[in-house]
Amino acid sequence: MKQLILRHRQVILFIIAGGLSAIVEIGSFKMLSVYLPKIFSWEYNLSGIKYPFSNILSTSCGIITNYFLSIWFVFERGKHSKRKEFAYFISVSVVSTFISLFLFQILYHFVFKDAVDLGFYVLSQEMMSKITSIVIVSLLNYSIKKKVIFNG
Repeated sequence: MKQLILRHRQVILFIIAGGLSAIVEIGSFKMLSVYLPKIFSWEYNLSGIKYPFSNILSTSCGIITNYFLSIWFVFERGKHSKRKEFAYFISVSVVSTFISLFLFQILYHFVFKDAVDLGFYVLSQEMMSKITSIVIVSLLNYSIKKKVIFNG
């Protein structure tokens, strides 16, 4: 068991860092999706797009959290300078954000039609869409960050 953990240490640390980043992203999305529509009525539905700024802001919080956790605990520094590494990381994250936003809209409009009552918590259509899009994009992110940014 110990050998298995050591062999997959980086993947395990990536999952933990991703999980913590997801908690930041989901928590900030929950907060923003509740309060931003009270300030900006168009936030609930901007030309058919649900919660655009809540999504962008919460994803940005998750990206920044993930960057610092990735450089501190997951990946070793690659051949790039810190500035270039950060620029690559942000570039990949921006593309990932657009993919995540697109997936969120697809999931929100076509997949998750009703809330799911877990007994102790109700997963709303928004939260199920957000969580699912995070998981899908995270799989893509690991591969790109490992191969391109941190050259592992």
